[in-house]
Amino acid sequence: MNEKPDWERELITKLAGAALKEQTRARQWKIFFRLAWLSVAVALVALAVNGRNQDKQGRLLDGTHTAVVDLNGAISNENDSSNRLLEGLEAAYRDKGTRGIIIRANSPGGSPVLSGIAYDEIRRLKKAHPAIPLVTVVEEVCASGCYYIAAATDRIYADKASIVGSIGVLSDGFGFTDAMQKLGVERRLVTAGQNKGMGDPFSPANPQHEAIRHELVDTIHGQFIQAVKSGRGARLQVADDTFSGRVWLGAQGTQNGLVDGLSSVRQVARDEFKAEKLVEFTPEEGFGKRAARLLGVEFAQGFTTLFGTRFY
Repeated sequence: MNEKPDWERELITKLAGAALKEQTRARQWKIFFRLAWLSVAVALVALAVNGRNQDKQGRLLDGTHTAVVDLNGAISNENDSSNRLLEGLEAAYRDKGTRGIIIRANSPGGSPVLSGIAYDEIRRLKKAHPAIPLVTVVEEVCASGCYYIAAATDRIYADKASIVGSIGVLSDGFGFTDAMQKLGVERRLVTAGQNKGMGDPFSPANPQHEAIRHELVDTIHGQFIQAVKSGRGARLQVADDTFSGRVWLGAQGTQNGLVDGLSSVRQVARDEFKAEKLVEFTPEEGFGKRAARLLGVEFAQGFTTLFGTRFY
C-alpha cells in the first residue's frame, strides 16, 4: 500500500486548516454584522421614543393649552405609572402655555406607598404653582390608590358611570397547609425572631402574626382616610360606608362628595380652563422597560409582590 509523501500530507493539512479558519472567520463576521444591525435598530427605536418624549416635554408651546397627564393601570413599581404621572406633571407645570392641568385617571389602585408619595408630591407642586389649576377627570375607574392620588387635586370629575372610591386597604395571601398534608410535605422553617416568617403560606396561621397584619393594615387605612379628608375638606359627606372600601358610580359620587361634578377631559378644558387645545404630557414608557415586559422579565418581580399590601 502506497503512502503519500510527507509533503503531500502536510499540504493537505494546511489547506484543510486554512479552509476551516476561513469558515470560522466568515461565521464570526456574519454574527458581528447581525449584532451590529440589531444594535442599530435598537438605537433607532430608542432615539425615536426619546425624541417623542422631548418633543412632548421639552418644548415651550405657542399659545395657551390644557395639559393632560395620564394615570393608567395598577400603581406599582412594575407599571411605573405614578413616576410617569409626576414626571408629566412637572413638565406641564414648567410649560409657560399651560392654562390648567388634567390628570386623566384610569386605575384600580395599587401600592399605598407609591400612592402616598404621589399625593405628597402633587400637593407640593400645587403649592409651588398656585396659579395653575389641577383637576382629576375619571374615565373608567379611579379607585383605592388612584383615588388617594386624586384627592390631592383641586377638583375631581367623573362620568356618571365611572367607578370611584374603594377607600380601603387589603393585605392578602394564601395558605397551603392542608394541601401539604395531603401530599405528605413537611414544612421545615428556621427563624431568628418570634415574628420572622410572618405571612408564610406554608405554615399555619399564627394569631399573633394576624393581629400584627391587622394593625399594619388599619394604620395604612387611617393614613388613607386622613389624606382624603384633607384633600376633599367640607365637600366630603362622611357616612358609615364612606371609608368601608366600597365603590360608587360617578353620579353617586356627586352626592356624597367624592366627586365634584360630571364632566370629561374636553369639557373641563373648554368650560373650566377656557383652553380647548389639549396637549399630552404623559411620558412614554422607556424602551428598555417596555422590552423587558414583552420578554417577560418582570414576571419574577411581580411574583415577589404576591403577598404585599395594596389598596385594590
